[in-house]
Amino acid sequence: MGVGVWAVGSFLKPVCSTPSESQIVTVTIDKGSTLSEIGQTLADSNVIRSSRFFVYYGRLTRQDKNMQAGTYQINNSWSMKKIVECISSGEVATNRVTIPEGFTVKQIENLLVEKEIADRTLFQKALDAKYTFSFLEGISAAGHQRLEGFLFPATYELRPGMSEEKIIEMMLQRFQKTFTPQMEQRADEIGFSVREVVTLASIVEREAKLEEERSRIAAVFLNRLNEEKRLESCATVQYILGKQKEELTNKDLQNPSPYNTYLHMGLPPGPIANPGLSSINAVLHPADVDYLFFVAKGDGSHHFSVTFTEHQKAARHYQK
Repeated sequence: MGVGVWAVGSFLKPVCSTPSESQIVTVTIDKGSTLSEIGQTLADSNVIRSSRFFVYYGRLTRQDKNMQAGTYQINNSWSMKKIVECISSGEVATNRVTIPEGFTVKQIENLLVEKEIADRTLFQKALDAKYTFSFLEGISAAGHQRLEGFLFPATYELRPGMSEEKIIEMMLQRFQKTFTPQMEQRADEIGFSVREVVTLASIVEREAKLEEERSRIAAVFLNRLNEEKRLESCATVQYILGKQKEELTNKDLQNPSPYNTYLHMGLPPGPIANPGLSSINAVLHPADVDYLFFVAKGDGSHHFSVTFTEHQKAARHYQK
């Protein structure tokens, strides 16, 4: 009897009893797997000593009906009890990824591919999939420009194997949750659609370096729109070029793209990045100022001016 108890106890012990030598093993439990099949998968992954005793313990603790499919990260120093609790409670492994504010859809794609979370071809295909969100209605653009502005920058917990469409849908859902009905009402009050707010917010996001300047930069662009002046945002030209340039050339500024706000009046056809909440709020609640111009000081901040003469003077001073 004593030998039998010892045998059961030994099989229930962790595979690795030395913490410094323990390893985290990624184990995938397929949907529809039986308790025996789950046990065999765990044994093959060398995180338990016996599939037979896994089945025994699962039934003994009445967790055999609670096992959930998914990808798990299991430490081989865990006890049988902890492994069973992990799988029965569905504590699946996730990939944590942070999308920075101001990233373009292309940059998001590159980030997910680099982290091996998404496949580039499948991600690009998923950009044109059907998504039932009201803020996407009427958008004729395709590819990266179709969802630009609406893949909300935040930290996401993505399950391994999650499809590219599901990842994109999660980001769109985050935008929908963030852009509240009250914000939609405010957009209507200032005469903007949701897409127009996001478009201007994306420009603010790319132009502003300091949090305290966002509302002033938004005010400059709104004032220029009200006075029917071109926005003349360098950020829109950078978007056309698809890369950051320290200094734009005259050739760059003459690019015929409709996104070039040095040539074309009004807002560009769509967002140039995915703005965060602060930039969106800056557009909805701009500073009460008369500024029409701003120039970078070189330290991340800007000098704001009301008249073109003042602006020229500031530009000469800060762009020596």
